[in-house]
Amino acid sequence: MPRATVCLPTYNERENLEPMVTALLERLGPDDAILVIDDGSPDGTGALADRIAAAHDGRVAVLHRPAKEGLGPAYLAGFRRALSEGAELVLEMDCDFSHDPADVPRLIEATADADLVLGSRYVDGGRVEDWGAGRRFVSRAGSLYAQTLLATHIRDLTGGFKCYRREVLERIDLGAVSSRGYAFQIETTYRALRAGFRVVEIPIAFTDREAGTSKMNRSIVLEAIWRVPYLGLQALTGRLR
Repeated sequence: MPRATVCLPTYNERENLEPMVTALLERLGPDDAILVIDDGSPDGTGALADRIAAAHDGRVAVLHRPAKEGLGPAYLAGFRRALSEGAELVLEMDCDFSHDPADVPRLIEATADADLVLGSRYVDGGRVEDWGAGRRFVSRAGSLYAQTLLATHIRDLTGGFKCYRREVLERIDLGAVSSRGYAFQIETTYRALRAGFRVVEIPIAFTDREAGTSKMNRSIVLEAIWRVPYLGLQALTGRLR
């Protein structure tokens, strides 16, 4: 299988990091890697990541960033690092176990017939567990909003469990990606579609975190609301490459 790197952005994920790394290492191949991208977590997540990396002889690396700047900038830094180190597949996922490490091999295997694979909550077989009605509505409505305005067949545009072939990240102009919150997920998938790449969704079960706190806030939602029509306008005017 192609060489894969899993990018794990962290901010105050001390309780989740070591169990997540352990679970991933059990499922990844011997040439695959984990890259922890820590945004200066005040709870000591970054220091813990360094200790974990030292214990795993090159299979785990840490990218330290000085401050919390948002999900998008953290992933972009991780993508660039993974590509520079020769990754053929680059995965992104949450560190809080809302994405099941057992699904990582399924995403990797699906790249045999796709350029970008999305772990999807909203295709047949996908589901969300442990969420209340309000949060389910916001998530589903956000995906439908983006799907409708961008005229795409993708049903879970806001999901953050993905596996990219390196060619996708090399071509979609990472320097032009400016979304900082969950709009980043919409923007990167849309750019891949506009570039002509094959994007497929496979069903996953999304589970609410058990430890730590969610990073979702009002500004993240508002950014997604205005970024979606902006992306569509850029595509119509030929400014989205």
